[in-house]
Amino acid sequence: MNKKFRTANIIAGWTVFVVAFITYFLTKEPTASFWDCGEFIAASYKMEVGHPPGAPFFLLMARLFSLFAGSDTTQVARWINTLTALASALTILFLYWTIAHLVRKIVARDGEMTPTSMMIIMGSALLGSLAYTFSDTFWFSAVEGEVYGTSSLITAFVFWAILKWENVADQKRANRWLILIAYMMGLSIGVHLLNLLAIPAIVFVYYFRKYKVSRKGIVYSLLLSVVFLGFILYLIIPGIARVASIFELIFVNGFGLPYNSGLIFFVAALFGLLAYGIWSSLKKKKVVLNTVLTAVTVIVVGYFSYALILIRSNAEPPMDQNNAENIFSLMYYLNREQYGQSPLIYGQYYNAPITGAENGKKVYTEEDGRYKVTYHRQKLNYDNRFMTVFPRMWSPQPDHIQEYKRWAGIKGTPVSVTGRNGQNEVRRKPTFGENLKFFLRYQVGYMYLRYFMWNFAGRQNDLQGMGDFYRGNWLSGINFIDQARLGSQENLPAFMKDNPARNRYYLLPLLFGIIGLVYHYRRHKKDFTVVMLLFVMTGLAIVVYLNQYPLQPRERDYAYAGSFYAFSIWIGMGLAAMADLAGKKIKGPVPVIVLTLAALLIVPGIMARENWDDHDRSGRYTTRDFAFNYLNSCAPDAILFTNGDNDTFPLWYVQEVEGIRTDVRVMNLSYLGADWYIDQMNRKEYESDPIPWGMTWEQYMTGKRDIVYLVDR
Repeated sequence: MNKKFRTANIIAGWTVFVVAFITYFLTKEPTASFWDCGEFIAASYKMEVGHPPGAPFFLLMARLFSLFAGSDTTQVARWINTLTALASALTILFLYWTIAHLVRKIVARDGEMTPTSMMIIMGSALLGSLAYTFSDTFWFSAVEGEVYGTSSLITAFVFWAILKWENVADQKRANRWLILIAYMMGLSIGVHLLNLLAIPAIVFVYYFRKYKVSRKGIVYSLLLSVVFLGFILYLIIPGIARVASIFELIFVNGFGLPYNSGLIFFVAALFGLLAYGIWSSLKKKKVVLNTVLTAVTVIVVGYFSYALILIRSNAEPPMDQNNAENIFSLMYYLNREQYGQSPLIYGQYYNAPITGAENGKKVYTEEDGRYKVTYHRQKLNYDNRFMTVFPRMWSPQPDHIQEYKRWAGIKGTPVSVTGRNGQNEVRRKPTFGENLKFFLRYQVGYMYLRYFMWNFAGRQNDLQGMGDFYRGNWLSGINFIDQARLGSQENLPAFMKDNPARNRYYLLPLLFGIIGLVYHYRRHKKDFTVVMLLFVMTGLAIVVYLNQYPLQPRERDYAYAGSFYAFSIWIGMGLAAMADLAGKKIKGPVPVIVLTLAALLIVPGIMARENWDDHDRSGRYTTRDFAFNYLNSCAPDAILFTNGDNDTFPLWYVQEVEGIRTDVRVMNLSYLGADWYIDQMNRKEYESDPIPWGMTWEQYMTGKRDIVYLVDR
């Protein structure tokens, strides 16, 4: 029976993959989409350098798929979108096998497999994986040339792989699964960092499989998972670059060698030390040390996909963001410093008085064969009375402040401070309770739970919301809340009632998920803990880490796709719970078959029906036509000023990929304050001549004219 189950389970998994791939293939956009897609497709096609922190491994995969377009450049975007569709469908495949593994441990705990238990396992896996297939957020990302489909695939794969290790953990060569997971984690750095948040769940699978559970062991496992996550996020990713920069300074400034010589020596020394460590631990039969060193090595190998950024930046392509030609500019690129940083553990409130500034990180510039410090980035100091732990309301922008007050109902505590004119003034410092109120109402409620309900309860429309009832909410997903709020469905405004993105699931996916969550907890607490860790780390933990200010320029549900993935496991568990209950009343496979068919009809069936029209982009050419018309409205050799992503990235796509109007120079005003961007505007690109500037490099380089002093007279 186990052999029959294995065969049937493999076939069912690939069947779900085919369903998902056909869905995404039929509904994928035929060309570039808005936001980052146009930039990613252009950067992939010509191996250019996109916005930080980059996605070099994704660019390599997308470049491979772009080759299938042949000489027809209009098909490049279609093929790169196909890569995302394929990666997303493979995500569904691994989700199916993951749910099947977890349900099997409950319904066939003694190892005995009956026809009924087979149907429960496969039915649960079908329900959960198909629910995620047709979910709003994942489907949206699955049909465009973005990193999130590939990122989801790596997350799904490593979670499935640790469960495969669990099956063979006592065998001689079981650790090869751990090495494979480490390598995929390393590769994921070159796609998106979201995958690293699966580490705590992986650590707990290992702990539950290898050790007897105790309170102390759980605490140690939590601490160890934080250490592993921090090791990659704060030691491997920035740490390797930081140590390499020290070598670079020694070799270039100290020994007078060419640029990047220190970096090359460091890379050789690093891999030499790792190779020696692996060889030595193998010779001395130190299995744990050998596994750890091998895992670190493959993580570093995967991470070194970032060599692509250095190599291509030195080739000076037309799109070369941050000009990451040396290790110092690469560190700036990796750390996303151009976007600034928000406080996380301890920081200022939005109205904290600035008490001074001090020199921060050094800025190194290539000059006469050496690296010269040309600037220190400023680090601001704030009045300690306005500092707090867990700062949530930190942005000083006036429109953000108004939203803080609206969401948190701020009354504050009066604090006397010295104003700019030397006179005392009173500022109302938010209370910590108001700080938490903003966190719970906006960051958790509006920027996470709202998206969660989009996927599992229903969606009002696809109009971006800023907190009002009528735009981008989830309430129209079900009738009774609308009726309570509006009196009747007939009272809905036309723009809500007639919007194709008004999707009603009648709470059914949510209810199945809640039932499955409770069932999982009661029947297998260890696996429940693992899935819950994945759910929290890819959901609420991201909410805390991002620390988003209000009035976000776009909806951010894509950031939480991993959390929705975890909840889909519980949707599948919901069927197992109902089948378990039905089995106590009626024996045999018939009730399971009926229950499975009914569940597939009312959960993924309704989701597919409701979501298809607003996720079908097969005939959408808006982004490409927008850029085409924009450029062709310009005079020959024009300079076209743009301001943001949606102004600029479609133009880059049609110029770099389709070769349309390359005589027009696109100049993004958002970048124009950066010396590296001015340098690029100084170069001839295709038929476009260099921009005639009135300043020399020495006059606009970083550190010169970065600050305008205002003298209050």
